[in-house]
Amino acid sequence: MRLRSLHRPARPWLAVGALILASLLSACGGGGGGGGGGGLPIVGGTPPPSTAELPSREALIARARSLELNTPYVPPPGNVLEHNTSGYAKAMCSAVFITGLDPDVAAETIGYFVGPYSERRKVGKPVIDRTKREVRIAIPGGPTLTARQFGSQGCVTLPPGRDDVLFTPIEVKSTLPDAATQPWPMGDLLSSTAPPAGVNMAKVAQAVDAAFAIPEAYTSAFVVTHKGRIIGERYMQGIGPTTPLESWSMGKSVVATMMGLLIKQGVYTLDQPAPIPEWQGEGDPRQKIRISDLLHMSSGLRIKAPDDPDFDPNGTYPDHIYFYTGRINAFNYAATRPQQWQPNLVGRYRNTDPVLASYLVRLAVEKRGEEYLSFPQRALFDKIGIRSMVLETDPYGNFMAQGYDFMSGRDWARLANLYLQDGVWNGERLLPEGFVNFVRTVAPGWAADKRPIYGGFFWLNGSINGVTAFPVPTSAYYMLGADGQVVLIVPSHDLVIVRIGHSKGAPVYGRALNDALKLLMEAVPAS
Repeated sequence: MRLRSLHRPARPWLAVGALILASLLSACGGGGGGGGGGGLPIVGGTPPPSTAELPSREALIARARSLELNTPYVPPPGNVLEHNTSGYAKAMCSAVFITGLDPDVAAETIGYFVGPYSERRKVGKPVIDRTKREVRIAIPGGPTLTARQFGSQGCVTLPPGRDDVLFTPIEVKSTLPDAATQPWPMGDLLSSTAPPAGVNMAKVAQAVDAAFAIPEAYTSAFVVTHKGRIIGERYMQGIGPTTPLESWSMGKSVVATMMGLLIKQGVYTLDQPAPIPEWQGEGDPRQKIRISDLLHMSSGLRIKAPDDPDFDPNGTYPDHIYFYTGRINAFNYAATRPQQWQPNLVGRYRNTDPVLASYLVRLAVEKRGEEYLSFPQRALFDKIGIRSMVLETDPYGNFMAQGYDFMSGRDWARLANLYLQDGVWNGERLLPEGFVNFVRTVAPGWAADKRPIYGGFFWLNGSINGVTAFPVPTSAYYMLGADGQVVLIVPSHDLVIVRIGHSKGAPVYGRALNDALKLLMEAVPAS
């Protein structure tokens, strides 16, 4: 597979030209993009009987080139090993100080997307400083990379020549009562009443067993809700219902949700041009990019990402990952990329778009004089019972919610149930009418590429020749993060399924997850 040179496991995308079906989904720091081929995200399973209608890698490249604008590409600066080490240090810092993992376990099992496992042997052993709450990793003959926890903003790898970040961290506190004293879903007290009628609880238990049946999958959390009620749940030893876990690009769906809140509040509309300050010069073609184009991963901005069909793993370091590892102002970097295509024509899984959506969130919140870093907690998380979320930032205090996010399995289930309930929670509409339908409807640029698998910062369980990513109905949609992070929303069965695991388990996690999903489809009747 073409991404082996990036030292990540291959993903489970059906690369049509070569008919390669991998057994896992590694995602791109998240999410799981086009896999460089025709692109159907398959987690375990079998190839389709016919590939005649599948878009080949060559066809995807040819169509994109026919629409391409004549703008330059400037690769990210810096040394690749230094970028890898930056990601490694950040991943270790978060694992130790947010999740609470043993450092040796963390070094072996987590953070592969930004700190490739095969590259770790080229640098020194991480030094854990629990007093400073930081991790230092030395590059032989080179610099030492330092990632430090800055309270509620999580861990940040420090920019070159600095011993601090370029913003003032704040403490973010939930205003909710102690979860241990509150009933689910606003708290963690589970109902002791009889299980829901019609649900085969024995099969649900088998599904939970199946999710953990392959130890090499390193499943850390598995949560199942039916009609909002937890009916199945299990955690890796040392991890529990409130443990914040590395979640990667499932955070993109959090960005979508924050945009939905602002749209509901009348701040933005989906169809308006995205008011990015860097695009307001006279004649700037990027003024045509709408907010909906960003959410659809169809802005047309020029970067390189591992999910691009024409991605060259032997080429320059991909900007998609540089957002995480470059120790830069991520918002400014995304906003200064040129157009590669007109918006809404070509769908490509690239971090420019969720980063810019996060930029719009910051602009809106600060424009009305509110504190930005606490906005997600007070405007969203406190509304739906979420207490564990840590949204990390770049050194400039910009949320890196496209993939640097940590949240417990139960809290991911809470967010998914907000969508299952059409954006309404406890009788209060948090998301505007029609927004849930928007995120679960195929994006036009992806449809044009014959890949009906992406909506609005959510993936779709779209069928191509009868094959879907997961063995659940095609009406399902999902959040997806690197190395096996999945939150499935199955409206037809009133189900939410959360699966989270460590990077090391990515090559085999799909087998266990698919076995669990098949059992859940047998256990829970369609509504």
